[in-house]
Amino acid sequence: MNTAVGNRRKVAIVGAGSVGATFAYVLVQSGLVDEIALIDQNADLARGQALDLAHGQPYFPTVSIHPGNPADYADAQLIVLTAGVAQRPGETRLQLLQKNAAVVRAVVADILAQNSAAVLLVVTNPVDVMTYVAWQATGWDRARVIGSGTVLDSARLRHLLSTHCGVDIHNVHGYILGEHGDTEFAAWSMTHIAGMPIDAFCPVCGRCADWAAERHRLQQEVRDSAYHIIGYKGATSFGVGLALVRIAGAILRGQHSVLTVSTRLNGEFGLQDVCLSVPCIVSASGVSQIVESGLPAQEQAALSASAAVLKQARAQLGMTQ
Repeated sequence: MNTAVGNRRKVAIVGAGSVGATFAYVLVQSGLVDEIALIDQNADLARGQALDLAHGQPYFPTVSIHPGNPADYADAQLIVLTAGVAQRPGETRLQLLQKNAAVVRAVVADILAQNSAAVLLVVTNPVDVMTYVAWQATGWDRARVIGSGTVLDSARLRHLLSTHCGVDIHNVHGYILGEHGDTEFAAWSMTHIAGMPIDAFCPVCGRCADWAAERHRLQQEVRDSAYHIIGYKGATSFGVGLALVRIAGAILRGQHSVLTVSTRLNGEFGLQDVCLSVPCIVSASGVSQIVESGLPAQEQAALSASAAVLKQARAQLGMTQ
């Protein structure tokens, strides 16, 4: 990919606001990239963020950081789209549809004009619908257009389980699937601690009298996490910035990582023509494989219900396949 720049790893970040700038801040410290272009309609904001980051260069691996423009899409290996109208307190992600769809389509038009060979990672909310908008607008193979999905939500689940069970978070494994939003759900059938299914670990843990009630509470707390953070400080930034670096690393290093990114399903899990989060193997080309495991009936029903909500939201944009 991008043979004109050899092995140079370049990331173009579209949107220099809270999420884009925090992602750039974490990314410069990661050692993953050689070049970062910050692109924003507010050119002064992009200049200010790039200059502020550049002044920290003595303290992190060598990276070229500069304000960018659409020409930077041409030789980027990864384009991360964070631009859009921010979610306000009390506002659901799905209420952002119309405004952010227009933003996504405008950015995609600029990307296509540069004949970019990059992977496009969509972060703009509601991310599952915006991922579909971007995929349809590009006309690219579905593998190259992915959404940040429930990677952060899955991290939130692991954090809550770690705290509840008193186990190092690095030994807690689990996924949130479906919409990055109100219909997402914990795939308890895929949740493990110490190599044990969570339901088998629960008696060993001995920290709760009613595990069924606790599961419901934990799942709801994950769903509500963004709303709480937005209510407290106005926006989420740190967690999503770290999650984006995890996804970026899988792409830039070709790691073949299993991550719950949002991708277009074409028959997998019995679902057609919808973007949502399921376990995917993420590598240099984007999603190289969807890990289609058998879900218990209750979880399959939850995934199907999530897909139905997302299709209904997409219909509000007048979009068909």
